[in-house]
Amino acid sequence: MKKIFSLIAMLMVAFTLSAQTMNVVVGNVTYQFPASEVGDMTFSGGSTMTAMGKTFLANEISSMFVDASSVTKNTVSITYNGTTASMKVAGNIAQYITPQINGAHVSIAQAAGVDDNVGEITYSLTGTATDGEFYMSGAYKATVELNGVTLTNTNPVFSSAAIHIDNSKRINIKVMTGTTNTLTDAANGSQKGCLYVKGHPEFKQKGTLNVYGNTKHGIKAGEYVSIKNATINVLKAAGDGLNCTEYFLMESGELNISGQTDDGLQVDLDGTTSTGTTTDHEDEDTGNVYINGGTISIQVTAAGAKGIKADGDVNITGGTINITSSAKGVWDTDDLETKASDCINADGSINISGGEVTTKSTGSGGRGMKCDNVFNLSGGTVSITTSGGLYYNNGTTENTNYTGNTDRISSDYYSAAKGIRAGSKATTSTSASGGVIINGGTISVTTSGYGAEGIESKNTIVVNDGYVTVNAYDDGINSSNDMTINGGYVYSRATNNDGLDANGNLYMKGGFVYAIGASSPELGVDANSEEQKKFYLTGGTLIAIGGVESGSSLTQSCYSTSSWSKGVWYALTFGSETIAFKTPASGGTTLVVSAASTLSLKSGVTVASGTEILSGNVQMNATVSGGSNVTLSSYTGGSGGGWGGRPW
Repeated sequence: MKKIFSLIAMLMVAFTLSAQTMNVVVGNVTYQFPASEVGDMTFSGGSTMTAMGKTFLANEISSMFVDASSVTKNTVSITYNGTTASMKVAGNIAQYITPQINGAHVSIAQAAGVDDNVGEITYSLTGTATDGEFYMSGAYKATVELNGVTLTNTNPVFSSAAIHIDNSKRINIKVMTGTTNTLTDAANGSQKGCLYVKGHPEFKQKGTLNVYGNTKHGIKAGEYVSIKNATINVLKAAGDGLNCTEYFLMESGELNISGQTDDGLQVDLDGTTSTGTTTDHEDEDTGNVYINGGTISIQVTAAGAKGIKADGDVNITGGTINITSSAKGVWDTDDLETKASDCINADGSINISGGEVTTKSTGSGGRGMKCDNVFNLSGGTVSITTSGGLYYNNGTTENTNYTGNTDRISSDYYSAAKGIRAGSKATTSTSASGGVIINGGTISVTTSGYGAEGIESKNTIVVNDGYVTVNAYDDGINSSNDMTINGGYVYSRATNNDGLDANGNLYMKGGFVYAIGASSPELGVDANSEEQKKFYLTGGTLIAIGGVESGSSLTQSCYSTSSWSKGVWYALTFGSETIAFKTPASGGTTLVVSAASTLSLKSGVTVASGTEILSGNVQMNATVSGGSNVTLSSYTGGSGGGWGGRPW
């Protein structure tokens, strides 16, 4: 013991004279004390040494040395090397952390008083561990730097996660620029995620993080998650790719999720309030997704899984989102009904005002987007494609390409591959809610599976502006209640049902509509005349192949021709405006046109120029040549109508 303290005394002389750094080594942990900061060091009873508030037992000190290394305050540096790890601790925080190292399994307990005395601590991780982890507990915000680290946890000591932050505060996770970092957790553990943060992690910097989750989620946070600049690749997850509560915010960077066995990105409501009631996402910012920029790519394969699942709202103002799903539906044993796989699903609303959103679903019953409240489009570009068949399951029998008569079975037993489904249907005790509101933007929806509608609202639909293109197997655009078109540009084609179908009244007050229905009894424009509802036309420009509902109220003059040529360009001229439109390969017999002033129609024209809209089906302000004049007759409505929409 005397030799140790003699050595300490000699080092202290060198330390003072050279004004360098004294390193105190305890096992694999090196504490670094700069001469300019350390002040007095005290010795007690010949058995302890205290520096900057940190007390060491003499018999735990492996070695001490002085060098010229620099020390950054508030930092802990951890280097992994195979099955071992080493750590360096800045002297000013030495008294506030308790580290443990077992092979390459690292645990740090952050003590109380950090916030009042030293502030935020940064933990920097580097190197490769073939069997290791990083565990940190505490009660004050912290920063974790991923500086080219690879952690694989095969034999958990502190946690089964690769990184486990048991701290309910804000945690900056800096994925250091230019680095690639990889995390893999242990299989069959009890951890909630390969990377778990009890609080709210904020991913920053411009590095890359790869995550492989073998037990549950890839990334799991107890509170919100935000991503800025970083590239996050969740390449495997036994649960969700990324799961959090409160909210998810994407500002920039990339999030790529694949290989998960449940949802891609899921945001849950944040439990209950202090009074025991369920948290309301409209009162608290919880359950919501915010995508303001960056790129998100998600692949879904698990039955019934969602690409993005929000217990609240999905809000998209920018960025690029690509979601593909090959997942079929699934039978829900709790609710006793089928549940479809959705590329985007919100228990609240889906609000899109910018960015580019592309979804593609090939699974049976798979849908592009579903929300229980309002689908609200005011900007951006949306493209939705579904090609799956009708999914049937009654709990004992499954059919992934059902083509039977759905009128004879419970609606709980099947899900159709819709493009968009919005709102909640009425029950015996409540009215329908939500619906579809389009105030701008561009949306294209294509469905081809049996029974698949393009855009369906369980309540109302209102189009005020924007560009809407729908090609559907079943109804192109369907509302369970009223549908109103005040403006915008709408192309809606159904190959086996109605182009536009309102189960309430259908009001066209302005805008441009090109609606194409299948052969009789289906229509281009259908209102629910069976319930004494009507199609009210008071303005705008209308082209309807298949005619419109009989008994319609046509304040604006309509004209028709009983035959038309397929797959050719027509020119509709009124006033000084000419609109060219291409006819489909199939559709109902009657062609109806209406505009705000006297009009004329030509078939077989050649379009020289114009402004292309609605996926190339229409040319506005067109310059045309050739063609033949079409004889038009005054039109007051068709002789029949569709069934008024289907329940799937």
